[in-house]
Amino acid sequence: MFLTISTTGTPERPATDLGFLLHKHPGKAQAFSTSYGRAHVFYPEATDERCTAALLLEVDPLALVRRGKGGKGRGGAPDAALAQYVNDRPYAASSLLAVALSAVFSSALRGTCKALPERAGRPLPLRVEVPALPARGGPDLVRALFEPLGWTARVEPVPLDERFPDWGDSRYVRLVLDAPDGTLTLSEALRHLYVLLPVLDDAKHYWVSADEVDKLLRAGEGWLADHPEQKLITSRYLSRRWSLTREAMERLELVRLADADDSDVTEIDNAVNEDVDTEEQPVPLAVRRREAVLAALEAAGAARVLDLGCGQGQLVQALLKDTRYTKVVGVDVSMRALTVAARRLKLDRMGERQAERVELFQGSLAYTDKRLKGYDAAVLSEVVEHVDLERLPALEHAVFGSARPRTVLVTTPNVEYNVRWESLPAGHARHGDHRFEWTRAQFRQWAGAVAVRHGYEVAFAPVGPDDPEVGPPTQMAVFTRDERPTRNDRNNDRSNRSDQNRTKEVTAA
Repeated sequence: MFLTISTTGTPERPATDLGFLLHKHPGKAQAFSTSYGRAHVFYPEATDERCTAALLLEVDPLALVRRGKGGKGRGGAPDAALAQYVNDRPYAASSLLAVALSAVFSSALRGTCKALPERAGRPLPLRVEVPALPARGGPDLVRALFEPLGWTARVEPVPLDERFPDWGDSRYVRLVLDAPDGTLTLSEALRHLYVLLPVLDDAKHYWVSADEVDKLLRAGEGWLADHPEQKLITSRYLSRRWSLTREAMERLELVRLADADDSDVTEIDNAVNEDVDTEEQPVPLAVRRREAVLAALEAAGAARVLDLGCGQGQLVQALLKDTRYTKVVGVDVSMRALTVAARRLKLDRMGERQAERVELFQGSLAYTDKRLKGYDAAVLSEVVEHVDLERLPALEHAVFGSARPRTVLVTTPNVEYNVRWESLPAGHARHGDHRFEWTRAQFRQWAGAVAVRHGYEVAFAPVGPDDPEVGPPTQMAVFTRDERPTRNDRNNDRSNRSDQNRTKEVTAA
């Protein structure tokens, strides 16, 4: 498995600077151990005019079977098929080569170079050659993936057998990529290869887990969000795991909107571009929604607050800045979201006193949870619309029936306002994961019924510009617990007294 990277230079900027950028000396041949074999880096040529670095990966077929996906048949039984030992993995560029590329050239991939920091951020004339590349989709797909990124791609199909031309071409190609000076940095080139080699092969050698989304977005920063083949790249890179693909596509859309709006990704609504009319709505809806929630919590006099469905922790972060909130708890079903929230809050570097005020834990709102009891207020901001309608009663019971905070804030999109989003196709929800979107009347009907069932009073407030025809983009319900005992409370009291009486009778006996 083989790949070369070449550049040209001048006496003022010698091509051998490639050795500094790759952190591999042109005068040495170096070897590195990998989980599946051994990677070698050497320089077939190294002059001021031209320098070429080669990466050769020797794959151990036995290690590939032991550590990779192979080795098991149906039901987990050993797979005795010869194909797991005799295949193209040692010879054709694939995810194995991409992983080796990342491990051996990790600093270059990140674009860091202590010796020549300015050179690392400057575009270079580059040529990349891959003698044997699996290309599921053929030469046209190879060009469609690389050429929008600034490469000139020369793709030569490899025949099945040169002696028998009638057999046609194999699925392998010889690839030569050229990027003239001023087009790409070395870091960008390596990140393109890291993502697109396994995409073309379409068969990863390891199990794809949730952290692959973060890897893809890191390597795809600056180019994947606007790539015309974004969906195909994302799906193949994540081994067609739909849940991960959907998550990656949603996060890429946020990046695209943020770039178009020159905004921070965290300030973009999780649905559509908020900045439709900068004169009438200069503040993103996500920010307005958070401000409305904070104002309602302040008015309620809450000190201990639950953020249910906290996502990446934006509201938790805002609450911690205000010392009136003595305890802030973020709850989410997604561990990835909680990991991002912990990173945002810098929990690992937080002072002891501040750390005592905050807690993050995983939990599902479809189940009652004793950890949610005893709080002044709970916030469900843009949460209910992500829950299947048939599961809403379970959420209702967990929050209003079991946890029973004094105040509950619920925000959700107003579907009537969707006609005002020019970028949102007619009939489409604002977000791919929305199971429903309510009109103002539907939301009021649901909230009113919940309040009656659980002993709360409810008031409604608009969030964002209140359009005279279709209402606000977001609607908020503020539930305040009625301290008078409800029927459920009286039933619970009678049940508790009966239990106490039975305990006394047993003790007396």
